[in-house]
Amino acid sequence: MRLLKVATCNLNQWAMDFDCNLKNIKESIVEAKEVGAVIRLGPELEITGYGCEDHFLELDTINHAWECLKDILLGDWTDGILCSFGMPVIKGSERYNCQVLCLNRKIIMIRPKMWLANDGNYRELRWFTAWKQKDQLVDFQLPYEISKALQQKSVPFGYGFIQFLDTAVAAEVCEELFTPSPPHAELALNGVEVFMNASGSHHQLRKLDVRLRAFIGATHTRGGVYVYSNHQGCDGGRLYYDGCASVVVNGDLVAQGSQFSLRDVEVVVAQIDLEAFDFNFNLHFHRDTNFVAV
Repeated sequence: MRLLKVATCNLNQWAMDFDCNLKNIKESIVEAKEVGAVIRLGPELEITGYGCEDHFLELDTINHAWECLKDILLGDWTDGILCSFGMPVIKGSERYNCQVLCLNRKIIMIRPKMWLANDGNYRELRWFTAWKQKDQLVDFQLPYEISKALQQKSVPFGYGFIQFLDTAVAAEVCEELFTPSPPHAELALNGVEVFMNASGSHHQLRKLDVRLRAFIGATHTRGGVYVYSNHQGCDGGRLYYDGCASVVVNGDLVAQGSQFSLRDVEVVVAQIDLEAFDFNFNLHFHRDTNFVAV
């Protein structure tokens, strides 16, 4: 057996409350480590809070997010566990909604969101740019203070996945799951077995059913593990985020968090046997997709 233990979170984050948000993130990592998880997934834009609105346009918001990430990476929080953190990142003159994948006190990869939520209550196009380069990973030069502290000058930035010795892991950010051609479809054809979806999804009648059907559909025919994380509570805006962090394996829901909990931190853990869906990947045709080897 190839056993993998994953942890996903419902976090009650607050817009622009960096101290509180950082405390919740650290607590979730501690809980994940205590049960032996080797992957920890947090919600979309968890460091800043999802509902910062026009504060995303302020340079201080991005700088404070980097400071929080530096605080995490200078400690032992990411030792032995792959952590995905949500935060805004500026590359060139554009702001991107990103998942920053970290392991052993280093940034392994930055994955910008490719499809932005821009309907209903969502206005992501007002603050962020969608990443459109699917053909290559580019070098991202880390901010000077971060580079100096981590002894790391640059990291891969873009659409791709991380290849470990025994499996491959990729991020799929919130809205991307619901697009006509979601990234997980192509990534699965390249041997990715573990998909991490960091989300900022508010409560709406029957919306949870839509999410669950999407998670189940993503792994029912292709196999694999779909790990979903979400905010929980009200972050200071007009929306209520309803949690329900979940783990789906081969189309079956194996773990799910609460929907309306008052807890600031809720960690959902599942142990998976990767060999249980190996047969699904033996037939896959390998395409040229960007990856980072670890």
